[in-house]
Amino acid sequence: MTERNPDVSSSREAERPLSTPRPVCGTPAGPMTIYSLYILSKSGGLIYQHDHNIPVVENEKTFSYPLEVKLDVQNRSIIVSYGQRDGIKVGHTLVAVNGMKVTGQQLDDGRDAMAVLADETNYPINLKFARPKLTTNEKIFQASMFYPLYALACQLSPEQRSSGIEILEADNFRMNCFQTLTGVKFMVISDNKQTGIDGLLHRVYEIYSDYALKNPFYSLEMPIRCELFDEYLKSALEQAEKLGISNI
Repeated sequence: MTERNPDVSSSREAERPLSTPRPVCGTPAGPMTIYSLYILSKSGGLIYQHDHNIPVVENEKTFSYPLEVKLDVQNRSIIVSYGQRDGIKVGHTLVAVNGMKVTGQQLDDGRDAMAVLADETNYPINLKFARPKLTTNEKIFQASMFYPLYALACQLSPEQRSSGIEILEADNFRMNCFQTLTGVKFMVISDNKQTGIDGLLHRVYEIYSDYALKNPFYSLEMPIRCELFDEYLKSALEQAEKLGISNI
């Protein structure tokens, strides 16, 4: 695999207008689902993260008294700490009571949600739970955890100059990682049945080279904040989902 030097001039591919379709070859494999993208600096810090198509997991059920699940307050939210049923799992967050939104521990009418749940006269009661979204600090922590795992994989490999972790597959997602010669890592979380991620990673690398590294206001190892980079990156992800093939 040939790496592209980040210092070279912009490719013709990157100079195309966003609205101009690029020529492709092959047969589409269906719509691609890309969940998120992470960019890690050579020292392992998270310098860019984009949630593209995070699936919403919500479960709604009418409960009788007493509740069949145990709820606790954690990080200013009401979560399920014990008991799983009907798609409601430990760690899910309470988001609505009888159709009324729950923000933190309070209902939209100002009542304390835990007090409402403790009152037997409010039953039967309809509760909606959802999988919590990752906070910025949690995303930074996850990125910092991947760096030592990547280094460990390189050391454990029987092959010299191992490329480390390139693909990590689970039951319902796949993580693809591409490391450049300078040590910057690009990670894409996608549906595990989809193809074309290798081509997408190289395209993102080109966008990074053209619109981040060549930005005179950008400093290496620092978070990427560039409108053109965001614009072209989102366009590449959307195009990859539509085509579902390796040439994007």
